[in-house]
Amino acid sequence: MRIARFAAGDEVGYGVVGAATGAGAGAAGELVIAALAGHPFGTGPDAIRLNGDSHRLGDVRLLAPVLPSKVIAIGRNYSEHAREMGGEPPAEPVLFLKPSTAVCGPGDPIRYPEGLTERVDYEGELAVVIGRLCREVPASQAGDVIFGYTCANDVTARDLQARDGQWARAKGFDTFCPLGPWIETAADPAGLELVTTVNGEVKQRARTAELVHGVATLVAFASNVMTLLPGDVLLTGTPAGVGPLAEGDEVSVTIESIGTLTNPVLRRD
Repeated sequence: MRIARFAAGDEVGYGVVGAATGAGAGAAGELVIAALAGHPFGTGPDAIRLNGDSHRLGDVRLLAPVLPSKVIAIGRNYSEHAREMGGEPPAEPVLFLKPSTAVCGPGDPIRYPEGLTERVDYEGELAVVIGRLCREVPASQAGDVIFGYTCANDVTARDLQARDGQWARAKGFDTFCPLGPWIETAADPAGLELVTTVNGEVKQRARTAELVHGVATLVAFASNVMTLLPGDVLLTGTPAGVGPLAEGDEVSVTIESIGTLTNPVLRRD
């Protein structure tokens, strides 16, 4: 099931993305979004109940599919990326945080903070969306607390990352965490292909089977450090091939069975 957050006119809500049957909005086979009566992270009977409204996907604006209390990210979790950054894969996950204010949605511009950094890099990643409050989750039960998966771009001011020695500023600018286009609840994260392109040119290509620490291990590790809340996002790491973005670029992250997240790069106002 694909759960999206969207705006239709002045209304913002959640809905289920699927192919139209031709009986309602949209021609048969066209993608539509059927609005939900409740919040997908709720626990009541209305959490995933349709309210009867539907829209053609092209008539709505997709938003970041979730507004997390925190974005937990993992560094150097693909072996080749660890080596391109000048080291070997770490023995245990390297954990850092991105602020919730860094989150933006599909189609939203990544704002290049000129004057503050001289190099902004893309980092395509698989993102895990947490479905319920949890703490100290065993790896064997990680699937019970995962709501689904989405595409992410862990945008990074690379020069600031090297200069500061810690990553809060480099990773924390507004718009430096695009998420979307929706949450896929049924994906198997074990071997998905991930491709990042810039202006249509492939820059990263890998499979999630190459993760040094898999999704279940990461959920267990993070939840032993801090309580995870419904809607929190866990970025699983980026493969080799990271590189710079420039004003006017368009960057896309495509993950098999999930979808494509595309964002333009514009100068920060």
